[in-house]
Amino acid sequence: MEILKTVLIVLEALCSLALIVVVLLQSGKEAGLSSTFTGASETYLSKNKKGNLDAVLASATKWIALAWVLLTLSLSLV
Repeated sequence: MEILKTVLIVLEALCSLALIVVVLLQSGKEAGLSSTFTGASETYLSKNKKGNLDAVLASATKWIALAWVLLTLSLSLV
């Protein structure tokens, strides 16, 4: 049983680090507003790529957070 607990703790630590990295890689919601005042313009293609990356990161955040919650619940039961 101790081996299972150790494996779950290691997985939760890795999941926590992955969650931190994915959240920090996401762009802020105010990024579009600040570019309006600074005069930075986005082309259609760069905006489309940025949105695609943000969508992937948002999806990854949801799945990693779900895995983290499940690992935490399983650790509380072990």
